[in-house]
Amino acid sequence: TGIPGFDYCLNPYVGCAHACVYCYASFMSRFRDHAEEWGRFLDVKVNFAAALNRQLHACRKKQEGKVLLGTVTDAYQPAEADYRLTRSSLEILADYQLLDVHILTKSALVRRDVSILRRFRSCSVGFTITTMDRKISGIIEPGASPPDLRLAAARELQSSGIPVWVFIAPLLPGLTDSEASLGALYRALREAGISEVQADPLNPYPAIVSRLRALYRRHFPWALTALVESLQNPGQYRQKLDERVLRLGNGEGPMQEFGL
Repeated sequence: TGIPGFDYCLNPYVGCAHACVYCYASFMSRFRDHAEEWGRFLDVKVNFAAALNRQLHACRKKQEGKVLLGTVTDAYQPAEADYRLTRSSLEILADYQLLDVHILTKSALVRRDVSILRRFRSCSVGFTITTMDRKISGIIEPGASPPDLRLAAARELQSSGIPVWVFIAPLLPGLTDSEASLGALYRALREAGISEVQADPLNPYPAIVSRLRALYRRHFPWALTALVESLQNPGQYRQKLDERVLRLGNGEGPMQEFGL
């Protein structure tokens, strides 16, 4: 993979049933012959674990490095409960021993595999949480685990010795970037004992902006002006957002890591 800080990536599925309206990975649709829009189809790589095992054993010299699970899909989306491709892959990687594994997910299902994760010499699990508001979350990321269940899973993994962090992303203008929304999220993170947090603003790719405009008009018309203004004056918006995030992130006790 070309992702900074990682050597390899694993994506057991193509498509993602979490159907997040802001998903940057929707570009993957053009590589698949599906009439359905992104979030409405899923291709399951049924031989994924077997192929991974073959590739690892085909290496003349054992490879070391960092593996990131779920770069253009969520490795723990609902289908994983049945297909268990991520679990099978983790078992193979745990036996291999030389690869560090890192996971980013919006699913509480990851706690199913805590016994495997504890076998790695180094691993971490990141939970993306955009808001603690179940209603908003259910609209912008309808297939993902509710935010409170993600946070409960993060707490459980952390108590089991698995390093956990939270990714607040994307910060949606007028919706999840407000003082009230961010304040509630940071309070919940502190109460859960989460000390490593990163945040990221919305990446305004044309396809994402188009989907968001339609979603705002339908569900959040009161926030549409904030979205439009953030796009028209990105520098000014970003400056105010940086100030708000840094103030809220550091205002009630230090975070080990924080950044935009």
